[in-house]
Amino acid sequence: MTQTLAPKPAAGPRGPAGRDRYLDLLRALALFRVVLYHLFGWAWLTVLFPSMGVMFALAGSLMARSLNRPALSVVKGRLRRLLPPLWAFGAVLLPLLLVGGWNPFKDPDLGGSLWVTKLLDYVVPVGAPPYPAHLGSDSGLLETTWPDDAAGPLWYLRAYLWFVVASPLLLRALRRAPWPTLLAPLALTAVLGTGVVRIPGETGEAVTDFAVYGGCWLLGFAHHEGLLAKVPRYLAVSSAALLMVFGLWWASGHQGPDGWDLNDIPLAQAAWSFGAVVILLQYAPSWREFPAHLRRRRKLITLANNRAVTIYLWHNFLITATVPLVDQAYNLPFMQSDRASSMLDSTYSLWMFVLVWPLIAAAILALGWIEDLAARRGPRLWPTGD
Repeated sequence: MTQTLAPKPAAGPRGPAGRDRYLDLLRALALFRVVLYHLFGWAWLTVLFPSMGVMFALAGSLMARSLNRPALSVVKGRLRRLLPPLWAFGAVLLPLLLVGGWNPFKDPDLGGSLWVTKLLDYVVPVGAPPYPAHLGSDSGLLETTWPDDAAGPLWYLRAYLWFVVASPLLLRALRRAPWPTLLAPLALTAVLGTGVVRIPGETGEAVTDFAVYGGCWLLGFAHHEGLLAKVPRYLAVSSAALLMVFGLWWASGHQGPDGWDLNDIPLAQAAWSFGAVVILLQYAPSWREFPAHLRRRRKLITLANNRAVTIYLWHNFLITATVPLVDQAYNLPFMQSDRASSMLDSTYSLWMFVLVWPLIAAAILALGWIEDLAARRGPRLWPTGD
C-alpha cells in the first residue's frame, strides 16, 4: 500500500509552473502574524495561525521543487541565499553587543575558551548564534532583555539550515516510505514532548525544533510530490482536525508560563501545526495570478515574499527599537499631564505597531538587496514585481 502512494521521483511540481500565488499569500500572512506575536505577545495568535509551521512547510515545498536538480548544488544554493543576510545581521548586532558590555570570553554560557567556535554560528548557524540574556542597565534606553528580543528569532536559521542539509535524504525517504517518514517527526516529538527522553542544552533545543517542525517541512515535500492529493479530502481534513483537537487537549494540561502559547508546548505545537498545514495545503488552489479581491495587495504580498528573510531577521530588532522612539513622546510639552501620560501608557503597544512598519520598510531599502545578491540577481530596492 505504501509503495502505491509514492510518486515517481521524476514527478513535476503540483499545479502550473511558475510562482504559486496562494503559497505567496500564506507566507505573507505568516510573516505578518510573526510580527504581531512578537509585538503584542498574544498567546492565542499561536493557535489562530501557526506561522512557523506554515513557513517551514512552504520552504519544504520549494526545496522539493529545487531537488529536481543535483542535490549538492541545491543545498549549496539554499545556504548561499541564507548566509549573506545573516552576516549582515551579525555585522550590526555583534558590535552593539560588544559596545554594550558583553564579553564572550567571560560568558559562562559559551564554555570559556570555546567562545570563538560559538561565535562562528554567526557565520554558519550550525547552532543558534549566541548572545547574552541581559545587557545594559534598567536606566538605559532599552530594556536589559533587548539582546534576547533582537536575536531570539535566530533559532529559525539553525533549524532551516539543518532541514536544508537533510532534505536530499528526507525526500528519498518520503518517496520510498511516505507515511512512516511523514509521521516520524510527530512520533519523535511525542517522545521528547512527554519527557520519555530528555536531551539537555542546545542539542536538545535543536532536536526538538527539528522534530516539532519536521512534519511541516515534510508536508511541503508531500504537497509538491502530489502525495497529499492522493488522499481523499474528507479523510485528510478529518484526520488533521482530530490531530489539532489532540494538540489543544494536550496544551490544556501542559500550559507554560504564557498559558496557551504553543511555542512553550512542543507536542501541542507539532500536532496543531501539522494538522493546520494539512488543511491549508489540501485546499491549496494553485493560483498563477491573484484573485480579484487580492490584486490590490499583490505588490505588498510580493514584496513580503521577495524580502522574507530580511523581514524575519530584523523585525524583532526593530520592534525593540520602537521603545525609545515611543518613550520620546513622554517629553513632548502637551504630554506632561497625568491624563496624557496615562493615555500613552494604554496605547503604548499600538504606537509600537504603527512605528515598526516604517522601520521594517527602511530595513528592506537598506539591506534587502543583499537577498538579491545572495540569489545572484541584480539588486533591487523595493521588489514588488516578479
